[in-house]
Amino acid sequence: MTDSPADKKGSFKKLGARHKARRRAVDLLFEAEARDVDVSELLSDRADLATRDQSVAPVHAYTTTLVEGVADDLDRVDGTIEGYLQDWTLQRLPAVDRAILRIAVWELFHAVDVPPVVAVDEAVELAKELSTDDSPSFVNGVLGQVVQVAPQVRAAAAATAATKAARGESES
Repeated sequence: MTDSPADKKGSFKKLGARHKARRRAVDLLFEAEARDVDVSELLSDRADLATRDQSVAPVHAYTTTLVEGVADDLDRVDGTIEGYLQDWTLQRLPAVDRAILRIAVWELFHAVDVPPVVAVDEAVELAKELSTDDSPSFVNGVLGQVVQVAPQVRAAAAATAATKAARGESES
């Protein structure tokens, strides 16, 4: 059964808040890199500003999850992206594409409530909105390869967490 246009439109409305959260996360990652500041501090500053100034939009909880998640796992996320770049380095990519890819890879590895197809589609949409004409297909190509290893990464993370939990129980 295929989705009718009305079904697709309805599903996008449900994802609207998360799309905005992802876009804000891209903005924060981009700004932190451009200004050479710690992204966690920038996130905290923006959250504080929103509490003091009602004209500033509050930081969505999912934006915080994404930004903190990327910051905490940056080495693995960047290593994964670089592993799938052909004839490119991460630093040669447009900064906005780096931010988009970082968020999508983090979601593919850690956001169990986000289906992989949604993470990829959202990244492609963000690339269409924010980057060059070539970026959507580039982002899709890189993420299409990452999607293939994401289940193994999630399983390994779950096994590591279970092992740590078991050690914690036995040490108590």
